[in-house]
Amino acid sequence: MNGNTVGLTIDRKTMSVPPGTTILEAASAAGIRIPTLCHMKLEDLEYENNPGACRICVVEVEGRRNLAPACKTECTEGMVVHTHTPRVMNARRTVMELILSNHPAECLTCSKNGYCDLQKVAHDLGIREIRYRGEESVFVPDRSPAIVRDMNKCIMCRRCETACNTIQTVGALTAVNRGFRAVVATAFGRDMAGSTCSYCGQCVSVCPTGALSGRSHTDEVLKALADPEKIVIAQTAPAVRTALGRDFGYEAGTLVTGKMVSALRELGFDYVFDTDFAADLTIMEEGTEFLNRLRAEDADGERAKLPLMTSCCPGWVSFVEQHYPELLPRLSTARSPQQMFGSVAKRYFARLLGVERRRLVVVSVMPCLAKKYECSRLEFAVDGNPDVDVSIYTRELARLIRYANIDFRALPDGEFDRPFGESTGAGVIFGTTGGVIEAAMRTAYELYTGRPLPEIEFVRLRGMEGIRSATVDFDGKPVRIGIAHGLGNARRLVEEVLAGKSPYDAIEVMACPGGCIGGGGQPFHRGNMEVLRCRADALYREDAGKPLRKSHENPCVQELYREVLEEPCGPKAHEWLHTRYFDRKNGGTEDSGPEK
Repeated sequence: MNGNTVGLTIDRKTMSVPPGTTILEAASAAGIRIPTLCHMKLEDLEYENNPGACRICVVEVEGRRNLAPACKTECTEGMVVHTHTPRVMNARRTVMELILSNHPAECLTCSKNGYCDLQKVAHDLGIREIRYRGEESVFVPDRSPAIVRDMNKCIMCRRCETACNTIQTVGALTAVNRGFRAVVATAFGRDMAGSTCSYCGQCVSVCPTGALSGRSHTDEVLKALADPEKIVIAQTAPAVRTALGRDFGYEAGTLVTGKMVSALRELGFDYVFDTDFAADLTIMEEGTEFLNRLRAEDADGERAKLPLMTSCCPGWVSFVEQHYPELLPRLSTARSPQQMFGSVAKRYFARLLGVERRRLVVVSVMPCLAKKYECSRLEFAVDGNPDVDVSIYTRELARLIRYANIDFRALPDGEFDRPFGESTGAGVIFGTTGGVIEAAMRTAYELYTGRPLPEIEFVRLRGMEGIRSATVDFDGKPVRIGIAHGLGNARRLVEEVLAGKSPYDAIEVMACPGGCIGGGGQPFHRGNMEVLRCRADALYREDAGKPLRKSHENPCVQELYREVLEEPCGPKAHEWLHTRYFDRKNGGTEDSGPEK
């Protein structure tokens, strides 16, 4: 030991680690796997869930009478550790059998089947029977518009609680009760729909069992596809194409755009469109709104309307409505790309086809659970008919593809239909943190200055730091940009705005770590930021390969304005493409909360 390291032996491997390193961390660094359930550490997010509750990670330390939890025990000089002695393995099996003693035996029908950490650890430990049959809990599953919470499957690992309250600072989950009835429930005894839940789905992403899962709408999709009277349209978000392949054996970040399009056609969709088109449309509206506020500031020096905050992330919008309704006037009124697409499809495309809007079924394929909640909001419907009928997440699309026995890897590369399949590189990068504001700056710069961009890529807006900032020179006018991903980081920027200390003109917020690429509906990445970086890099590659890379250059968007919308942020555009927000801090809803 030299003061900077601690020497120890694990399974006959000698090593040196920094002081304060746990046995679990030391073993992992040495390539020795110790199973865990409650422990989860995400270095990039500065997040660690470490209650030491499950005791699956126990190891034997020479000289100690009792087995030690590897996740809580720090390494000491000369320590000798054994991770798989008969005593250790017997203890782990016993602990697992006790955990399973009151766990519902629903593996075949559970949404986490095949992705369940509890299932995997039980398999690795060779559990073939449950020797200790206990009383089973009888909680009723709680179904919100986006998330299903089944406390009967909760093993009190508290990962979800840490993700919700520490990373996201939403405060919707809390541990309740003791002993047999101890579970993580919603705060204040409310159901999820009545809680402060933003539907970001990060709790689902880290849950090791089926206690938390996304609400499935695949049956509604199959029903629509089977109805000969319906014209079923799919729209696919940019982040889906860089993650879907993971469920079919592709490396992280592999773009499977063409195969995704072909798979949707094989499933029976009549038209397959690209949400990237609507992302370009969003930039036209949001970018124009920003320029209008910026020019107003130039004219009278009034900063009351700045910074403008992006509004394309429904988890973030819900967070503001529930926690900071006083900031609703700063949110852009532009709808998200999902909702802009639905509005244009039900109004414009239905007219092109010569059919009533009710004959169209718009299905969005999103990386996000909050999109399910968003499309159910009453303001996104006309005479009770929603603009987007169903939103499914990436994992649901993978299930549908497997359900239909489609050989995904053998599919040819298809192309999106027109007119809503044409998009620019700016629309593609919407899927990653910093992408929305970069896309907006590409258009806003040229509209403000009347000059072409000297460099199209705003590299300083990219990255995975939780909070980033940059200044863009609009031909002598400094435009200050703030970026946050993860609601905990967003809260820090919000507090600056409330205190009157925000230096920014525009702020982009995405609720999920990494942005949409890390959404709660994506193939599980368990907080692996390297996976998210690969997904982001794929979107930037697709952007770089596009012939058009600025939203205002999209010819289909230009045609839509000429034929219908007339001008960005004009009366018709406001009717079709903008929205309103509600103060829901004290339980208000779309029906009862005061409009902002």
